[in-house]
Amino acid sequence: MRIPKLLLTICLAAGMAFGQAAPGASGGRGGGRGNPNAGPQTIPLWSNGVPGARGDTDADKPELTFYRAGRSGTAVIIAPGGAYRNLSMDGEGRQEAYWFNAMGVSAFVLKYRLTPYHHPAELNDAQRAIRIVRSRAQEFGIQPDRIGMMGFSAGGHLTATAGTHFDAGKPDAAEPLDRVSSRPDFLILCYPVISFQSSVAGANVLNAYAASGRNLLGDSPDQKTLDNLSDELQVTAQTPPTFLYHTTNDSLVAVENSVQFYLALRKAHVPAEMHLFENGPHGSGMGLTDPSLSAWPTLLMNWMRGRGLLTAVAGMGEARGVGASSGRTGGAN
Repeated sequence: MRIPKLLLTICLAAGMAFGQAAPGASGGRGGGRGNPNAGPQTIPLWSNGVPGARGDTDADKPELTFYRAGRSGTAVIIAPGGAYRNLSMDGEGRQEAYWFNAMGVSAFVLKYRLTPYHHPAELNDAQRAIRIVRSRAQEFGIQPDRIGMMGFSAGGHLTATAGTHFDAGKPDAAEPLDRVSSRPDFLILCYPVISFQSSVAGANVLNAYAASGRNLLGDSPDQKTLDNLSDELQVTAQTPPTFLYHTTNDSLVAVENSVQFYLALRKAHVPAEMHLFENGPHGSGMGLTDPSLSAWPTLLMNWMRGRGLLTAVAGMGEARGVGASSGRTGGAN
């Protein structure tokens, strides 16, 4: 797959700014160790059968696609949007992976299960992805305490859910991978679905956001489930630092979703930065064709730089001590 010309220009500019070559026009993707032109690597979340699988098709097999970079030691797991019905893998996945690679940040695009699968299958996939990336950090050339998650629209909801529903790993778990923390170290939320409260989603909660709620929760979730998956109600002081981007006139996912999550972060004293643009359609991705919206990736880059996420780590890729939030054991099984 060739990189879109406009995206390539932006990647080249970012790469020059950080002293790293961007993916080449010939389609190099930074996937292989020591070989910046190797293709991306596909990693199944479960290699010996997916728990609760409804069948054996591609849709029943969640996976990560790894785009390797090698300078910062930071990685971002990207959850594309699509109302929990489909996945916008190009405009909300691969493009962002190339962009992160240009800054020396490794990226993993997550293919998670969709309707007719319902919660908690999607969250299980996200948590599994985080555990895999953290447990294999040395292999992937990243730091286990620099693993963030980025999501768009419904993928933003999955990302916010992963950032508010996590565990430190279960030391006595039968599977080694389950002993690893599922907490992201930072969140990037792009026009995210956040709330299934009528005050934000409207009177018909399940049909809001292109029926994201119905696709995720089925036809008759109880109020406790709706509250549990309204992520603004689940923020605590342990929620990861968060960057939010939204447009005010988004007609599909109201900007109040981001606003309510930001206010909850503020109340919990979690570091947060939010950028709201007046105009722009839902699904704008990186906003590459819009003179105003195309500024937001630069704002994200500045936020990451300010948090030290773009600074190379001495001895990156070597084994490091791991705290409670960054287990290193196990792999995909």
